[in-house]
Amino acid sequence: MRLRILSPDDKFHDECGVFGVFGHPEASNLAYLGIHALQHRGQESGGIASWDGVRMHLHKAMGLVADIFDQHALAALPGSSAIGHTRYSTAGQSNLANAQPMVARTTAGQVAVAHNGNLVNAEELRAELAAKGALFHGTSDTEVIVHLLAHQREGSIEDRIHRALANVRGAYSLLFLTEKGVVAVRDPLGFRPLVLGKLKSGAPVFASETCALDLIEAQYVREIEPGEMVMVDSRGLRTIQTLPRQRSGKCIFELIYFARPDSQVFGRSVYATRKELGKRLAIEAPVQADVVIPVPDSGVPAALGYAEQSGIPYDLGLIRSHYVGRTFIEPSQSIRHFGVKLKLNPVRDVVRGKRVVVVDDSIVRGTTSRKIVRMIRDAGAREVHLRISAPPTRWPCYYGIDTPVRSELIASSHTEKEIAKYVTADSIGYLSRDGMHEAAKAEPRSFCDACFTGEYLVQLTPPDAGASPVGEHGPREGKPTGAAENLTVLRA
Repeated sequence: MRLRILSPDDKFHDECGVFGVFGHPEASNLAYLGIHALQHRGQESGGIASWDGVRMHLHKAMGLVADIFDQHALAALPGSSAIGHTRYSTAGQSNLANAQPMVARTTAGQVAVAHNGNLVNAEELRAELAAKGALFHGTSDTEVIVHLLAHQREGSIEDRIHRALANVRGAYSLLFLTEKGVVAVRDPLGFRPLVLGKLKSGAPVFASETCALDLIEAQYVREIEPGEMVMVDSRGLRTIQTLPRQRSGKCIFELIYFARPDSQVFGRSVYATRKELGKRLAIEAPVQADVVIPVPDSGVPAALGYAEQSGIPYDLGLIRSHYVGRTFIEPSQSIRHFGVKLKLNPVRDVVRGKRVVVVDDSIVRGTTSRKIVRMIRDAGAREVHLRISAPPTRWPCYYGIDTPVRSELIASSHTEKEIAKYVTADSIGYLSRDGMHEAAKAEPRSFCDACFTGEYLVQLTPPDAGASPVGEHGPREGKPTGAAENLTVLRA
């Protein structure tokens, strides 16, 4: 048997989830529950840092949250304030040096940092810091932020955080655990979500999504606003920075795919939004069929919406195994669809002899969609019509999502008819950009949809042409392609 790493998934991956709590005697236990609820945002490493009034404690490791932490590990994280992080990394960069939170000793005391997002000028900043003698242990953007903070020598910790972030560009929802309290910061365009909640005891909590608040029975208070810095310490909770308003850049893919459907993101129900995307898709891409089935789990709400709008019965034609991680064996090339079949299996009684509509949220390279369509055909479907509850994904993301280079995105170089032929579907239908914005109730110039349009909101800093990119999240070709080569910051 050959040994190699297989991933049965051909999806985009969000980079991280963050959680923080201040003023609770079981802070590390709450942080554990919080990042457990955010596990969908990253499955390769996790960590928690706590402050007990004297010293910072840290435990982080590779793996899933439930595997990293046990009672012994949590007991070694005393204190009434803590932050946690769960992380997905790009291929080849999955190592403990990049796991978070990251802890640093500064002249203002010890600080731990947890970050969701991506700095587009990380390599430029890294080079400047290295020239000043900074030593880097990993390749993550977060380590750049840690060094920027360590280079600040004067003022309060919040003043130092403000100055450290003054020159960074890109997406960041950040939590800082300091010797005084917890600081939450969101970038001026608000790419990644970050919310504030309150426990029954009154202790404030921060999280990437509201599903983390639900688990610990915390009340949702509000979003951290784009450009806002919130500090909670012994003096209470207060906003200490509000950057000038820009046009908003909230990631619309959070609503389409990344966030858990039971979360409220950007003031919207994720589940209701996805169902509405499916309804709009049924209007824009109708088809005569006998059954609507989702690609589980992400395609379920959109498929329900498609079925409700079209009047075509909904059923579960694909069953997902929830115990699939990575596998290191490939028994034989003769076992077709091996990777996908680990994750999905068709229900023959649902699809046999029928015209099937398969609803999914996106197509990346097309390889998984092709295998899914073939599996459904092999199970006896008479026709297979693929429907996608988002526009064609034609551009990479540089704001905190792991995406392939543009040449690997099938929609960047193929028409819908060509994609349908490649995935062996009888037809394919995407949601239009206008339909997506209407379904998501996205006000004009309030969301980032660069992965569909190439209209990037923050200028990129590509490495020199032909040079190998150093950073974990940097463009993974010599330079960004197409419209990414001449980008400017867009303002309202």
